[in-house]
Amino acid sequence: MKAYILPSCSTCQRILKEVDWQGEVVDIKSEGIPAKVLDQLAKEHGSYEALFSRRAMKYKSLGLKDKNLSEQDYKQYILEEYTFLKRPVFVTADKSFVGNSKKVVAELMTHLS
Repeated sequence: MKAYILPSCSTCQRILKEVDWQGEVVDIKSEGIPAKVLDQLAKEHGSYEALFSRRAMKYKSLGLKDKNLSEQDYKQYILEEYTFLKRPVFVTADKSFVGNSKKVVAELMTHLS
């Protein structure tokens, strides 16, 4: 079980405490997310776009909102720049949870209990 988070993100820290996470915690800023894990997540969640954060400051500064991005583009941006990964990402033995919406957190809590 792994949680991919940004340690400086207060939302990530809050959710870790809220769900009483007992697994490994990976700093996506210093370690990134392995391409193999990203591929697995994209397969489970339907696309790389589903894992992509449009809230990242670089999304606007790079002008990405005006571009027509392909699945390969989404994958490449996430692998190159940690801020483009929706977070937190929780990976358990049989399921993964991406993002910080109340629905995702509730599903994770139910899954862990």
